[in-house]
Amino acid sequence: MAVQPVNKSIVNDAIIKNISDSIHGLSYGTVMITVHNARIVQIEISQKSRFDDMWTVQEGGGI
Repeated sequence: MAVQPVNKSIVNDAIIKNISDSIHGLSYGTVMITVHNARIVQIEISQKSRFDDMWTVQEGGGI
């Protein structure tokens, strides 16, 4: 009878919470997950600010 290797998860609860918090904290942006040797080693967050409503051109306005 052969012994099956135990598959270890590359994601633990702390990493899942960190990714979840990162996503919930963004309105617009990117969450990039870096993997090295089948392990998550870095989570990078890029946040963007949008000002679409602030620059509405009114009649007679603009440049």
